Amino acid sequence: MKVGIIGAGLVGSTAAYAIILLKAANEVVLIDKNTKRSIAEAADIQHALPFISASDVYSGSYDDLKGCKVIVHAAGVSQKPGETRLMLLERNTAVLREVITNAIKYAPDAIFIIATNPVDIITHLSVGFASELGVPRERIIGTGTTLDTARFRALLGRHFGVDPHHVHGYVVGEHGDSEVLIWSNIDVGGVALIDFIKFRKVEFNTDIKDEIENSVRNAAYKIIEGKGSTYYGIGAAIARLVEIIGRDNRAILTISTRVKEIVGVKDVTLSLPHLIGGEGDLGVLPLKLIEKEKILLETSARIIRNKLDEYDRN
Repeated sequence: MKVGIIGAGLVGSTAAYAIILLKAANEVVLIDKNTKRSIAEAADIQHALPFISASDVYSGSYDDLKGCKVIVHAAGVSQKPGETRLMLLERNTAVLREVITNAIKYAPDAIFIIATNPVDIITHLSVGFASELGVPRERIIGTGTTLDTARFRALLGRHFGVDPHHVHGYVVGEHGDSEVLIWSNIDVGGVALIDFIKFRKVEFNTDIKDEIENSVRNAAYKIIEGKGSTYYGIGAAIARLVEIIGRDNRAILTISTRVKEIVGVKDVTLSLPHLIGGEGDLGVLPLKLIEKEKILLETSARIIRNKLDEYDRN
């Protein structure tokens, strides 16, 4: 399978490396306005290929996207001193329109994975731009809270002493401060959380729950404080999405998609559990929430919708 990655910065290049490690594609093309950077990143990954698998990684341009099954949008501009988030969003939107237009020109049947932040807003706008060119929204997938959900499961698994692959729980809503950790539906190996705790005699109380929640919600801030940016986790999340699509694995991840209405909020893009396969987004799964979680999800959805309204007004 052939994959195109637009944006060869830390996220894009790490995603390319993770895709190769996972053997999720046998051809990866890196595209960046800084050609020296994309050439260097591709060469560095190429030197790892003899230790991994027979694949092809190279720097290219938009016309090299021909034949791509998946295109990852990881391009974005950095915030300038004194620049507001809205001003930054407007510049990133200009980049986004250029990327979507050129990518669809050469790979009209590709599935897009949007990884640029703010991912919910960028995904929402991507769906709009792509729809103008005849691309259905099922082929526009934002990474959303895929990584947040992974962090949640990893922390739960560590506390319970269980492989996180067997811990099922979701983070939904905004990929940001208002994200919602769904505690009411957690199970460990098919056993409801409350029953697992009781049977295994695992200590679990409000303080532990709050500590896990704060760790999930603030993970990115702590990483950024220590090293400047996050890229390993999101790179792995992108690679997993590529693998699922390429192999039609029919897996469930909390991706960000544009929906007509959710918890009373219309036309908004946010994360919910979705079935993903070779054709992209195969649909949202029903998620039973307690009343408190519904309220939190509505709040999160309205925050995103308000940001979109602010963008529209400008």
